[in-house]
Amino acid sequence: MIFEHEIPSGSRLYFGESAKLKREIEYVASQTLDGLGFEEIVTPLFSYHQHESFDDKKPLVRLNDEENYEVTLRADSTADVVRIVTKRLGRSTESKKWFYIQPTVTFPTKEQYQIGAEVIGGNFEKMAETTVSLLKQIGVEPVMQIANIRIPHLLNEKYGVSLEVLKSMHVEQIMNADLPWIEQLVRLNSVNDLNDLSAFPDDIKEELEKIKEATEKIEYNKMVISPLFYAKMRYYDSLTFRMFEDNSLLAMGGIYTIDGVEAAGFALYTDECISNKMKREK
Repeated sequence: MIFEHEIPSGSRLYFGESAKLKREIEYVASQTLDGLGFEEIVTPLFSYHQHESFDDKKPLVRLNDEENYEVTLRADSTADVVRIVTKRLGRSTESKKWFYIQPTVTFPTKEQYQIGAEVIGGNFEKMAETTVSLLKQIGVEPVMQIANIRIPHLLNEKYGVSLEVLKSMHVEQIMNADLPWIEQLVRLNSVNDLNDLSAFPDDIKEELEKIKEATEKIEYNKMVISPLFYAKMRYYDSLTFRMFEDNSLLAMGGIYTIDGVEAAGFALYTDECISNKMKREK
């Protein structure tokens, strides 16, 4: 029996202090991003093309339109923003910088509020700095982890290291790879560890240099690097960053390509930010 006051698992309910905090976070974000020249966009909750962004269709909540074509509820904002701006709005706007404040919905009943920004042709460092600025304004200074998704793919494609091993971070199995430089790669953790990259082959070195250049341009003290980080991330194919505090993922972003369009962006996870702040204020 489902009682009248129950809500589905994974759904969000904010009231009183938490609702006020949510509104304050969204206000700070909208004012900041507007001041940086971003235009706001609200994409439809229903989409015909969300499935193109998901290898696994299970997270999608599906239904049908009046012509019986399949549509899905918005499970991802980035892809829709890029496609709508470049293909639907087209010549009606010259803006390359967009932000959104809206939830995503995934199967079976999970809601996730997000604040995000996308810049067509944007760069990694500006997105990371903007994320840091927003989090600081709401009183949070988490650890920033910088990675490069291209490195795990190179290890898999050219050096025989399984992506599944990298995904699960089985260090022993990674170290068993017959590569004279693999131990040094595993031990890279701090920005200072990037000072000497002479031991690595040119292709790996080139991708590590991208991490090094990014860390030199981003002014933030709480920064670590994770060159072996791998996850099945939609459309991200190069530099990425993630922001953590107390094992909570508060934000992430990076460089990506969607339908041949190169862009940079980030998503700030509002629910995690609210939870984090309320715990610290108790």
